[in-house]
Amino acid sequence: MSVASPPTNDAPDKPVFWTVSISRLFHLFRDITPEYDDRAVIVPISLGFEEAVQHIRERLEMERCDAVIAAGSNAAYLRSRLPVPVVTARASGYDMMQALAKARRISQRLGIVTYQETPAQLADFASTFGLNIAQRSYATAEEARVQISELKAAGVQAIVGAGLITDLTEEAGLSGVFVYSAASIRQAFEDALELARQTRLEAGRGRPLPEAGALRARHGLKDLRGDSAAMAQVRQTVMLYARSPATVLIEGETGTGKELAAQAIHHEGALAHPARKPFIAVNCGAIAESLLESELFGYDEGAFTGSRRGGRAGLFEAAHRGTLFLDEIGEMPLALQTRLLRVLEEREVTRVGGTRPIPVDVRIISATHCDLAALVAQGRFRADLYYRLSVLRLRLPALRERLDDVPALAEWLLKHALAAMNVRPHANLHAEVTGCAPLLCGHAWPGNVRELRNLMQRLALFLSAEPLQALTPGFLLRHAPELVGVAGANDADVTIAPEMPRAAPESLAEILRHCGGNRAEAAKRLGISRTTLWRRLREEGGG
Repeated sequence: MSVASPPTNDAPDKPVFWTVSISRLFHLFRDITPEYDDRAVIVPISLGFEEAVQHIRERLEMERCDAVIAAGSNAAYLRSRLPVPVVTARASGYDMMQALAKARRISQRLGIVTYQETPAQLADFASTFGLNIAQRSYATAEEARVQISELKAAGVQAIVGAGLITDLTEEAGLSGVFVYSAASIRQAFEDALELARQTRLEAGRGRPLPEAGALRARHGLKDLRGDSAAMAQVRQTVMLYARSPATVLIEGETGTGKELAAQAIHHEGALAHPARKPFIAVNCGAIAESLLESELFGYDEGAFTGSRRGGRAGLFEAAHRGTLFLDEIGEMPLALQTRLLRVLEEREVTRVGGTRPIPVDVRIISATHCDLAALVAQGRFRADLYYRLSVLRLRLPALRERLDDVPALAEWLLKHALAAMNVRPHANLHAEVTGCAPLLCGHAWPGNVRELRNLMQRLALFLSAEPLQALTPGFLLRHAPELVGVAGANDADVTIAPEMPRAAPESLAEILRHCGGNRAEAAKRLGISRTTLWRRLREEGGG
């Protein structure tokens, strides 16, 4: 399911909540959300546990969220790992009674599996109404699976629990009864609204708006991904450079993540020096020379026709006590290079049309895909500025120089591309990506990590349109024709598996028979989880 996230700015007065859920709870959240459209902006996230934590932390760098709403073990996991409040949806006593009554109509032997602890009052309830209820608790998904297996062995046929429990129960061939009701979800939404109201009252002046994304470093050291020796060296260098206020020149091909590295240097430096906050980025090659000067240095009133009354501060002033990132510094015109050098030497800036020098405390990080030394030799870049900018130097390796990182990077990027469309990745995605590694590692990746990210976004779209489709080499070649001519693609040691066609509904039971009734093997062959296979078989009457 694809659900677009509404921009926070569209409703600045409304609180923003993110519902985090998987399985059945996701659909319940979705059904209740329209009731609150006039009171809050509610964004669904169909992820759980660590994947949800990573996704939310990244989005919080750019988006506002007043509270996360989740339930059960997922909520407990998120609460200790997120910097925003987590409101827990709780099943009421009435919910529990309703669920047990439904389970009782299915079987005399009932089970209830809850997260971490069992409700103390449940034993009294069971005794009063003469119910045979086996109570169990769990802390991890694997422990929950074991508890369900033990209940099944004890003759229990119907189990009450949250989404994870009902999924695992039905996967085990038993009847699962979902414990949450619409009323309990509405109560969680009301709790979140009250929390937002109290937060606003305590603020005393309404909800403060977050810093503009342009003034913040959205990425840190953890975003420089890769286990290769080359990337380990990059991260080590970033941490070292973060300790110094000296200028840094980052060199690397297009798409290697130069701004990512610049933000990481700023971010790590800000941890050591909290007062250094703004991060301003400008692409020197994307702005006309006449505009770039006023953008960088600002202008006084009347400096030119159409100038703003009262003048305007430039990016150097905006980046005071922070970092100014000059991307594609090799594209800066010579005339502006002279002004930039003066600012670096004097630590002050004079606006266009002005005479008053303005002190600035700015760290400069610049980046280029060009050979600046060659430009200096050609007279196209000032030698003195080159040496002033390159006090510290960082070279980012091209992706083809660290091919060992490609499979893991591809898997991570694909998971996030799927999450952006609220699509859960296959349980065996890691094995699928590993099977495609010869193709992925055989490509030269001239666009580097940016090219890989764009490809994973493309694949995510096609995978979301075909839920039963596995990520096979054949599927990859079909949707990424640029990989057809990769080195080694036709070698004998690269096996291109035949494309697994999307199974027609009537073929699922047949595939299961071919696998000797082994559901794990059938799910692996189809590229889906065992739970998804079970659901589809149940829908077709074959479960």
